[in-house]
Order: sequence, then C-alpha cells, then structure tokens
Amino acid sequence: MNPFLTRREALQKLGNGFGALGLAGALSDSDLLGATTQPHFTPRAKRVIFLMMNGGPSHVDTFDPKPALAQYEGKVPDEQGARKKASSGYMPSPFEFSAHGESGMVMSELFPHLSQHADDLCLVRSMHTDQPNHEPGLLIMHSGNPQPIRPSMGSWISYGLGSENQNLPSYIALTAGRPVVGPQLWSNGFLPGEHQATAVDTNEMEVEKLIANLRHPHLSRPQQREQLDLVGALNRIHLEKRQREAKLESQIRAMELAYSMQAEASEAFDISKESAATRERYGDTKFGQSCLLARRLSEAGVRYVQVYYVDKKNKQPWDSHNNNDARHRTLCADSDRATAALLQDLKERGLLEDTLVVWGGEFGRTPYSQLGKDKNKKKAGRDHHHTGFSMLLAGGGIQGGTTWGATDEFGMHAIENKVHVHDLHATLLHQLGLDHEKLTYRYSGRDFRLTDIHGKIVNGILA
Repeated sequence: MNPFLTRREALQKLGNGFGALGLAGALSDSDLLGATTQPHFTPRAKRVIFLMMNGGPSHVDTFDPKPALAQYEGKVPDEQGARKKASSGYMPSPFEFSAHGESGMVMSELFPHLSQHADDLCLVRSMHTDQPNHEPGLLIMHSGNPQPIRPSMGSWISYGLGSENQNLPSYIALTAGRPVVGPQLWSNGFLPGEHQATAVDTNEMEVEKLIANLRHPHLSRPQQREQLDLVGALNRIHLEKRQREAKLESQIRAMELAYSMQAEASEAFDISKESAATRERYGDTKFGQSCLLARRLSEAGVRYVQVYYVDKKNKQPWDSHNNNDARHRTLCADSDRATAALLQDLKERGLLEDTLVVWGGEFGRTPYSQLGKDKNKKKAGRDHHHTGFSMLLAGGGIQGGTTWGATDEFGMHAIENKVHVHDLHATLLHQLGLDHEKLTYRYSGRDFRLTDIHGKIVNGILA
C-alpha cells in the first residue's frame, strides 16, 4: 500500500473490493447518533419480511368479496365524478370466494396455496391511506410520508434494534427491477447512513452476482484486515480533530460491514444450498426465489427484509388498469405459491412465531371498471383505490385466523375498525418491542418518528 496516499484516496481504493452496500445513504448530513439497539419492552417478533405487491392488488378480487357488485353491475357510482366516461360502472369479480380453515377465512380462488394457511393469517380488510397515486402511496407505505424526505420503516427498525448478525446488514431490499420511486423507498433519510438498506438485484441468484465485488480481486482477507486497521487508525486521528463527523463514521462502518460480509454473505445468500424440493416449493420465478432468499437472510439474522414484486420490464405489475382479471390470475398464481411456501418454510423451522410477515401493496383497486380507448369491456381494468383495501399479516405475535375490519357493500370505503397505514406501522413496531411514540430521532430542531403525530396500535389483531 502506498504510504503517501491521502485518507480519501485510501478509502476509495479500499472500497474497490467490498460488497455494494448502498453507500449513498452513508453520505447523509445528519449528525451521528447510534441505534438504541434495545426494545422498549419484550417483543413478540424479532424480524420482519415485507412482501410488497407493487402497483396495488385488487381487494375485491382477492380477499374482500362483494356480492353487491353483481347486483349493481354497470351502475356508475356518483362519486366517480369526472371519471364516469372512462368506466362501465361497478364490475363484479369473476372469481369464486370460499371459506378456509377452522377460522372460516374467506378468500378468492386465486390463492389455493395460501388459503391452506388461513389459520395462520390475519386478514385486514379495512386498510386505507392518504394518496391514490403510486409515488406518494408507496412513500406513505414505506416511510409514513407522501414526500421523499423521511426514513423508511426498515431504517427506523434498524436504528431502533440494530442487526441480529453483525456480519450482515440489518436491512436488505430484494428487487428484480427498479420499482416506482426507486431507492428512496429504502432510504435512511436523515438517520445515520448505516441504516439504509442494502439493495440486492435478484435477477441473477448466483452469490457472486447478487453481491457485487464480494471478494477482493487482489488481496487476501488478512491483507484487507491490515488495510482496514491502518485506515481505522488514521481516521481515529482525523475524528479527534473533527468531532462527530457522520459521513466519515458511516463510511468506516459500511466498510467494516462489507469486510465481514465477505465470509457471511457467501453462506446466507446462497440458495443453491437449499434442497431441490425446497426450491421447487417456492417456484422458479424471480419473486419465488426472492422469497426463499428472504427466508435465508431472516434466518441468518437480518432484521428487516423487503421483497418487491417487480421486474426489469414492469415497475408495478399489479397496476391493472386493463385486463384486470387475466393479470390478477397470473400474478396471484406466482405470489400465492411463493408466499405460502415462505409461511410453510418459516413454520417448519420454528421461525414464524417470531418473524412478522406482511403482504400487500400501496393501495387497492376500484370496485368499478376502467375502460381503455377501445371501450372493450372484456379487457376492462380497475383504477387506483386508496379508501379501502386489504393486507395480510402472519407470525410475530399476530392472531392467526383473524379477519379484521370491513369495507362497505361495494368495497369503496373502509367503514369498520379502520386501519390507516400509520396504524399498521405502529402495530409492526409494537410487535418488535418498539413504542412508536418513543422511537424518535432529533433532526433539524425537532424530534421525528415513523408515525409522525399519528398511529394507534391495532390491538384486535394481536395474539
């Protein structure tokens, strides 16, 4: 190593052999504050796997049957306003609904595998959010705010609890394409850079392709350790003169984590170590294999794993403005198989009881139709819908076999036991042992939290 390198040059050269760790977040201007790393009370869950159905699944075709839509088929709701011309009115679901499990949970025929886990699931039918458009809707679901200025929920959880495995990131985002909004969805915002997610492209599942530059091209691990120790000594001298320099400290922590990952990630990210039967259970789709990887990462100690249902060609596959029925049949077949496999796998390994699994999109879809330019009713879709939709939860101290809340007879609005996204966030934090009102970070002169001034715990769904 050149003894005349500047500190900056040394940092840059050392970074060449390390895994991609989302270092953009490490360049935050926020003051350095460490995680609390201790729950406020005894948690029921240790980790979260959030399965994000980008685009918004139709609740009236999946988990919220509405017979009245057939009775009033073709009638255009008055509240459609200016959109009346683009609709052929209320559109009933073509899919059959039936009860499952001892709990009698009613689900669509589109979920033959997931319905077998009905007694492990909590179906929330009364979700609602503030925005009917993808960008703000996704941001609210991820950060509680419709603008890209706040930390994501995974970052808050990382800040509050840290990682169960110091050799792996506490927060990982698995995505086979760039979702709408992009990296801001897993941003650390003003939290210290170490709490930004490590984004992993799951188009290629080989370990070397999942984690770029996992191995240094020239140096052995002992040689890398010597380099890091040297730079660490230089930086300690530097930090003594510049107290609490968040940028540098975040870089150091990211580089140390990258070094540790070279051994640990080779094991945790390698789904080829799973049996052929297990891989087959999840399916060979990108989402299925991502769910399998999510289980491996959670089992290895990653605190929060976000799995995005996207691909390189489609940023929001569930956005069914046309061909709603056909698209949901295809999408649900993939998601159903993979999600059911994940639940079964976690349960068999004794992990479901302390792993909180969440399934859902940024909002739902309208109970009435949306027509294309050709006005072909056979290819009708459904528009965005934010005042009533459904989500699934399982594990982590959530009461299985529970159906919570309701929308009106048409599925237009949540009317019973309403659950806002802020309430969902408060409940997830609560299950992790975090008080959403106490998990705060002081920035720009005031204390911030994930739920801002909102949020209440949905006690009715807790075991």
